[in-house]
Amino acid sequence: MGTTVFARRALLLASGILFVLSSTPLLAETQQKLSVTQVVEVSLQNNGDLKSYREEKGIRDAGKARAELLPNPTLDFEAGTGALTGSSSENNLSLGVSQEFLLAGKRQKRLAIAGQELEIYRWQLADRERLLREEVKTSFYDVVLAEQRIALSDRSIALNRQLLDVTRERLAAGDIPELEMGLVKVELARSEGARIEVENTLNRSQAKLWALMGLATGETPAIAGTFDAGTVMAKKPVELKQLAQGKRPDLKALEAEKDRGEADITLARADGIPNLTAGLAFRRDTTAMEIGGIEGKDTAYSIALRLSLPIPLFDRNRAGVQEAKARKSSSESRLTAAIRNAEREVETAYAGLLNAEKVLSLYKSNIIPQLEENLQLTREAYRLGEVDILAVIQEQKKFFEVSDGYLTALHDRQAALTRLESAVGDSLE
Repeated sequence: MGTTVFARRALLLASGILFVLSSTPLLAETQQKLSVTQVVEVSLQNNGDLKSYREEKGIRDAGKARAELLPNPTLDFEAGTGALTGSSSENNLSLGVSQEFLLAGKRQKRLAIAGQELEIYRWQLADRERLLREEVKTSFYDVVLAEQRIALSDRSIALNRQLLDVTRERLAAGDIPELEMGLVKVELARSEGARIEVENTLNRSQAKLWALMGLATGETPAIAGTFDAGTVMAKKPVELKQLAQGKRPDLKALEAEKDRGEADITLARADGIPNLTAGLAFRRDTTAMEIGGIEGKDTAYSIALRLSLPIPLFDRNRAGVQEAKARKSSSESRLTAAIRNAEREVETAYAGLLNAEKVLSLYKSNIIPQLEENLQLTREAYRLGEVDILAVIQEQKKFFEVSDGYLTALHDRQAALTRLESAVGDSLE
């Protein structure tokens, strides 16, 4: 009996070990943290707005397929009878096929325009990806900032609890009045309330990031990200502006639109030349005649070739040419304005990055190194009775306010770099 029970327990233990071992890879997979690069890749694949815009490629493909088509042939059928006019023996029948032929290379010109429409669409899609990339990175670092603020809040709570323990010891020893312990309790409650506010901010930032990533409800992956203090930007504004003109997809889309304007003018001029319609018809005519009281019938067959060409007397598509020229002029103006705006955007983003790096440098060189030491010395002095509780509370407030400012400076530097990369249209790291 004992052997049987032992065997059962051993079997259950082995089954449990196998279950844990088999579930470990799945747990590791579900708990894998996503880097900013992985988050951007997921967003580019699953973002709802971007996916819907990708589907619009079918519209451009359909336009290209339509431009390749030739006009449909026309089937002509005609039948006549003399029954209504008292000549029932007379009738005619005609059957023909006609085809319109595009002259002046209209088909090739329309194909060229359809190809340029696809090119414009590709650049517009790339520009949407650029803007989404900027928004996703910004939201990613918003989540990182909120997570690090929660860690900072946790440390504030821990330090206030330690301080509360010290005040209890000193109160029990009769070194301090009970009021000091009450002040520490208030600070502890305030730090716990601040953590709740940061949690709410984190939830909102995560919800925005998950929406940009196109995740289903309930999917909440963990992210792995830190703020890179980085180095001073090596490239100058002139280089960045040149890089933006060569890289930004919105400028490329406007350039392609300007090229399409040239093709529109060429096609509009070609549309001023009418198309030729050629047809082939088979005709049968039956006539009747009466000679000496005897009625006779005569049937004649004929094949006809028909050519039709409109005379461009009143309409040579001048209005179409004028419209195409106006569209081209409009696209050129928009391209010029977009280049100026892009240069201004690069200048603003570059100045923002420099300012963020200056602020961060102040924190790193003058503030942060001494901050931790001052806090520890003040807390130790209070434990020894050399300073009062208000000095400790003030030093702790200063420590966490400055630490929060440092996190904000790191976040602002990363956000400024993200904006500059988006303004340039290329990665700068």
